Amino acid sequence: MDYSKLPKVNISALFLAVVLGAVVAIALYQAQIRGLIPETRTVVSEENAVISVVDKSSASVVAIGVSRRVVNPFDPFAVPKKEDSTIGTGFIVSEKGLIVTNKHVVVSPDTYTVVTKDGQKYEVRKIFRDSNLDLAIVQIDPNSLKALDLGDSAKLKVGQTVIAIGNALGKLTNTVTTGVVSGLGRKLVAGNIFEGGAESLDNLIQTDAAINPGNSGGPLLNSSGQVIGVNVATTQGAQNIGFAIPINSVKQILTEFSQKGTISRPFLGIQYRFIVKDVAILNNVPQGVYIQDVVDNSPAEKAGVKPGDMVTKINGQSIDSENKVSDIVSKSQIGTHLELTIWRDGKEYTLKVTLAESPNQ
Repeated sequence: MDYSKLPKVNISALFLAVVLGAVVAIALYQAQIRGLIPETRTVVSEENAVISVVDKSSASVVAIGVSRRVVNPFDPFAVPKKEDSTIGTGFIVSEKGLIVTNKHVVVSPDTYTVVTKDGQKYEVRKIFRDSNLDLAIVQIDPNSLKALDLGDSAKLKVGQTVIAIGNALGKLTNTVTTGVVSGLGRKLVAGNIFEGGAESLDNLIQTDAAINPGNSGGPLLNSSGQVIGVNVATTQGAQNIGFAIPINSVKQILTEFSQKGTISRPFLGIQYRFIVKDVAILNNVPQGVYIQDVVDNSPAEKAGVKPGDMVTKINGQSIDSENKVSDIVSKSQIGTHLELTIWRDGKEYTLKVTLAESPNQ
């Protein structure tokens, strides 16, 4: 090949082009960092879905507040002051003024209020609490309320996108976090600082969407904007592990409430701790549940159950799992007779209990 016939490179022109390109690039960079050129980017489809869900749903997410009268302990002549604070989240499920939240959010006998995203404030008229799940229905006087759509938690798949909306830390209203369904059918024993006990929750949704104190009672939504869970708890000492109650459990409660105007649940009246087999052997006691406390005037107290007792069987069924007692009670009807096998002071006793209706208030 005769290279002499190829066109010669104009070194001066090439150098000039490189210099001009560098000058233009520097000028554009300086203009961008100074805000003279707006930054443009493409919003991906996943972001569009989240934005759409938030726009559609956030107005139906409310703050649950509590009013308490506070006295200055250092001034005996001070007049008590009324203080309002946000303690949890709820979401509207009916235009008739029904709001779902967690039971532990509204467990104390204080005066509660509901505040919507646009700042409207409502006094809570009634609270209906579910004794089996950490759920409550709060009723207010309706006024142009928009209910959220309820999805089907039975169709959830691990890995699908979820969105949580709530009042993080009780201060950051309508905080939005995203994540995925990390697991299904989880079990959790949640402590209750108000009642001083613990509650066993089954069949929970696990998610890595951030759930902080104050988010309790808020909705967990799918990418279609349907509620598929009620945010209930996070795990101390761990990151990106939160839990939600499946919305199908809430549907059952709402159906019962719509039919009866209340929530009826069987009630035994004990606080207990499950003793695993290894611990039982080490302490020379049978496996079962250790009764930590008995509710006054409850069916358990009337039957003679005492703190310190061990319940080893119910209706002949051995207590061999953490949720056995709650499962048996929750699946029984009000008025059902249960036979408790009790181990007390090295002896075995049989007590008969009649389940009563759990108090809602």
